[in-house]
Amino acid sequence: MFSARQLLGSVVGLTAAVAGVGAVAIPTARAATTAEAVAIADIQGSGTTSPLAGKTVTTSGIVTAAYPSGGFFGFYLQTPGTGGSLDLGSHDASDALFVYQPRSAGAVTVEPGDAVTVTGAVTEYAGLTQVSVPTAGDIVTDGTGSIEPVVSQWPATGAQKESLEGMLFAPQGEVTVSNTYGVENFGELGLAQGDRPLLQPTEVARPGSDEAAAVEADNAARGIVLDDGSSTTLRPPTSRTIPYVSNTAPVVVGASVDFRGPVILSEGGSPSAPTYRLQPTKVATADPATWPADFGDVRSDAPDERKIGRADVKIASFNVLNYFTTLGDADDNNVGDGGCTAYNDRSGDGNNVRGGCDQRGAWDPADFERQQSKIVSAINALDADVVGLMEIENSARLGETPDEATSSLVAALNAAAGREVWTANPSSAELPDASGSDVITNAIIYKRSAVRRMGEARALGGQSGDDQAFGNAREPIGQIFKPVVGGAPFFFVVNHFKSKGSPGPWPGDGDTGDGQGASNESRVRQATALVSWVSSVRAQTGIADVALAGDFNAYTQEDPMQVLYEAGYADSETLSGNEEYSYSFSGLAGSLDHVLLNRHAQRRFTGSDIWSINSGESLLLEYSRYNYTGTDLHTSSPFRSSDHDPVIVGLARNGG
Repeated sequence: MFSARQLLGSVVGLTAAVAGVGAVAIPTARAATTAEAVAIADIQGSGTTSPLAGKTVTTSGIVTAAYPSGGFFGFYLQTPGTGGSLDLGSHDASDALFVYQPRSAGAVTVEPGDAVTVTGAVTEYAGLTQVSVPTAGDIVTDGTGSIEPVVSQWPATGAQKESLEGMLFAPQGEVTVSNTYGVENFGELGLAQGDRPLLQPTEVARPGSDEAAAVEADNAARGIVLDDGSSTTLRPPTSRTIPYVSNTAPVVVGASVDFRGPVILSEGGSPSAPTYRLQPTKVATADPATWPADFGDVRSDAPDERKIGRADVKIASFNVLNYFTTLGDADDNNVGDGGCTAYNDRSGDGNNVRGGCDQRGAWDPADFERQQSKIVSAINALDADVVGLMEIENSARLGETPDEATSSLVAALNAAAGREVWTANPSSAELPDASGSDVITNAIIYKRSAVRRMGEARALGGQSGDDQAFGNAREPIGQIFKPVVGGAPFFFVVNHFKSKGSPGPWPGDGDTGDGQGASNESRVRQATALVSWVSSVRAQTGIADVALAGDFNAYTQEDPMQVLYEAGYADSETLSGNEEYSYSFSGLAGSLDHVLLNRHAQRRFTGSDIWSINSGESLLLEYSRYNYTGTDLHTSSPFRSSDHDPVIVGLARNGG
């Protein structure tokens, strides 16, 4: 057994999944015979950059991973006798690195297990220390050997990860998928140490609190990227196939990760903001057999009835992702109607509306059919009795028959069910004139076999002016329903508050950096107006039980939700204690979608479930990404029918 400084080493390679491996300037003056012989650990040093950067060195080690293709142009080298069981508290310098072998130096021919001596310049790229070899002659293979992977506690700090940079690493304990978004462009998955994904701090803690800061710190300690062993930037539309995306072996947020063997702990990504990551020892492709890990299957064909309980009526919230029957290219000639422009697939055919018109959603009839088939599959399998819909076309605003889109969806649902199951609740006469409304709206559909309408449809239609609470959001709509099996009626209200993406008109609408995003004051005003309006409806009708459903664009502990809690409403997921989340953003899980019950209705609560079919799934499964890669990933299944997960709640016929 030799120490790191008794042997020569090698350098860490480029894992730049965002920007790819960058060209590194290699000194033209080569002095292989006079280069200083240096151990890998001394090249790495104990800091984030090499103390020998810019110098030409000779170092040796055992090849642990080689990439003859995929854009890395090189191989990882580790000092013999290193690895195995390590105490990260005392291990300060990595014993491995990447050898960058540019095209001009010939093809990568070394293989794992080769003993190699290299001579080249020490450079840094995207956070990684590497040795850049000018020619193939600077790589000498002189035997074979083996390396034991590092076995240690999870490297929670940057310093601990840096001390393992480039080393063969065997992750210990539970690891969970936390992000699938980066797969589309960069072949990256976000992982989290432990049995749960990373969390939005304001999902579980008040904004700006010490508790929220603790969640941020926990995210930083547990999170890491799993790359694909390639620096190729994918960026669909592309004819390439994409790793970690499959209908037969789905990789979904919340899935367990079972590594098949050791990986390389490295650094890379964007040169301006590199991140630590795990690299497979060979390139991962679209074939699951090439992946470095097996992933648990967390999909379910329907909500969990055990969590919902023995309900007499089930209510739900579902964001239908811009379901528009008015298409961007209705006559399918690939020319936009009314100025519409499209996002195009890899054949140049429109896929979904990009802008230039009032339409959103599907581009042409075939795209619409793909979108609708997934939504219909999801809603019918959801098996709720009353469903509040968000992001559905406001047909009246587009000059069409009011509720045309909702009626079309109901017709498709009934056709798929094979009988008349669903009914569209009509729009309320209390809504303002459609000309001043948003192009998307809220809607309610229900099963007439389960509930009966009582009275007319309701809406908060008096707060829609530019200087009023719902001037930049969709008006809440509602309907009083009575269970067919008997019992107390309830007032079901559908909501869609202002998004976090852009600031509204109020002084507190700027993004203050506390995690609540833009337009927080707008959402607080909307929550306040909602409470007041519902109180007035209750006073008018004598209704006791209220359920507020929808996309509130606020995580569970944020200010708008506090307004509702203080008014006596409770979030169904909080009541259930399930710790499930409806949305995934930037690799962090949280719930923007909620079903809240007032105090009286809470006595009827039997349970709830967030059916995880959308937010954790790869974006490439969405109808809007059809024909975006070399693999046909479309199915009519519920999975990725939207970007939000539906929330379903069970109610007993009466309170306990």
